[in-house]
Amino acid sequence: QVQLVESGGGLVQAGGSLKLSCTVSGRAFSSYNMAWFRQAPGKEREFVGVIYWIGGRTDYADFVKGRFTISKDNAKNTAYLQMDSLKPEDTAVYTCATGGAGRQVAQYSYWGQGTQVTVSS
Repeated sequence: QVQLVESGGGLVQAGGSLKLSCTVSGRAFSSYNMAWFRQAPGKEREFVGVIYWIGGRTDYADFVKGRFTISKDNAKNTAYLQMDSLKPEDTAVYTCATGGAGRQVAQYSYWGQGTQVTVSS
């Protein structure tokens, strides 16, 4: 059974930084692509970025514009989302996902419960 648990969310001022973690249970973390999505109140869940386990290639949504970086540590079974230069519009529940590929919610099979990120003005 694959389980994902996010951590690292919180309250930060605009322009600040947060680093989110996503720890995956099981034996084969290195075999999974790891994606990040977010959902703001009243809005649909949207793609943030993904890191592919083959070669570590990354893909990001346009709104990231160099501010976010996805990485992973296979030894720790953990993926990370480093968020810099945060804006109030980044406020959302951030969720990690695996078991798929691409930019669409429906492409992923396993999801964490999410961690709240709140960016104040």
